[in-house]
Amino acid sequence: MEPVIVEARPLRGYRVWVRFADGVTGEADLSHLVGKGLFERWRKPGEFEKLSVDADAGTIVWPGGLDVAPDALYERITSSGAVTAS
Repeated sequence: MEPVIVEARPLRGYRVWVRFADGVTGEADLSHLVGKGLFERWRKPGEFEKLSVDADAGTIVWPGGLDVAPDALYERITSSGAVTAS
């Protein structure tokens, strides 16, 4: 079953804090995406901070249809050791 994001907030340095439906929470560094393809728009001040949770898709999104796969975020967070579970 694919992980589902239920809460998220942007952090400094293109990092994001997320909480998944299974209770896992953590931070993911997305700075490696900045400037690549559609992620070029994050270079504009304030764009990264416009993230929101798409409850239907279970992931984080930005205006214009930009999103990040929840399974990739889950893997990044759980493999980094920066995880808490409730």
